[in-house]
Amino acid sequence: MNTYMGLQERRRYVPYTRGRNYACRITESIFHGLRCVTLENQAIRVSVAADKGADIYEFLHKPTDTELLLRTALGLRRQPPALPTINLREGSFCDFYEGGWQELFPVAGDFASESNGAQFGQHGEVALLPWSYHINEDGPARISVTFSVDTTRTPFHLDRTMILEDGEPALQIQEHLRNEGDEAIEFMWAHHPAFGWPFLEEGCQIELPPCEVVVLGSELPATSRLIEQESEWPNVKGKDGAILDLSQMPGPETKAHDLAFMRGLPEGRYSIRNPRSRISFHLVWQNKIFPYLWYWQVTRGAFGYPWYGTTYNLALEPHSSLFPMLQRAIEQHHTIKLDPMAEICTELEASISQVG
Repeated sequence: MNTYMGLQERRRYVPYTRGRNYACRITESIFHGLRCVTLENQAIRVSVAADKGADIYEFLHKPTDTELLLRTALGLRRQPPALPTINLREGSFCDFYEGGWQELFPVAGDFASESNGAQFGQHGEVALLPWSYHINEDGPARISVTFSVDTTRTPFHLDRTMILEDGEPALQIQEHLRNEGDEAIEFMWAHHPAFGWPFLEEGCQIELPPCEVVVLGSELPATSRLIEQESEWPNVKGKDGAILDLSQMPGPETKAHDLAFMRGLPEGRYSIRNPRSRISFHLVWQNKIFPYLWYWQVTRGAFGYPWYGTTYNLALEPHSSLFPMLQRAIEQHHTIKLDPMAEICTELEASISQVG
């Protein structure tokens, strides 16, 4: 049976209008001074800040009114007209980090870096650039919006098309990257979805395919529970000699800040399950482009700038590189290389399910 009335029957009840407040719909708005686009259907609402990296700052499960993504104390805000008193050596990413889901390109990592004469701050270019957008489809059965950006210090054009279909609690993402320069360029590429309360809480379970956990000694935060090692997911050695299970989310009283890297994933997928609410988040991706997964967990244990002990979050980030430094990634052949005018495409899907 068709989800919608026949055209003539529908006309008996609904006046002619280009706007809808049912089924799939798109809302354009100005929020905190930023152009934003919201895609939603009966199951989920996804809001994107076009003027700030095309960040996904809302991923809401509508039946339970549950936000899945992290929201920091800074919140979403536009860059101020006045300059800061001093520029940070690692760049401005954290000054404007509202949580949510960023695209990291053409560099991903916490350090400033340089390549081909261009300098990059933390997590590269596109997360702080304004993106343009175009509405491709706007019908009750399906909506589609393409967000686009041209990088400033590198010669790339990136398109991200986001799709929702009627009644489906799933966001489809299709990406198309082109090198518009006349020389080959090496780069890093990642997605940075970070999850927080009320979805994320003690007892949440992380499900991954069989893989290897790598903890880099050079990347251990001061309050990490971990030591440098390679082990099989999910068990790792802790500083105190105990075995820690990375698949179990600890509570905020843990006061820890842990960073690990996964490799050897046979397929790109993970799930985060909340046994209490029975809500789960699922992400699938093509691990040909993103063969690694970064694991960033903070249980109110990151102190000093920019967190000051306030954040409780988990980020699971599909990534092109095992290493968070561009130069090391190049040396270890962990970058993607794109020839002049060459293009690559990839797809991801983020979805929500609820049992019971």
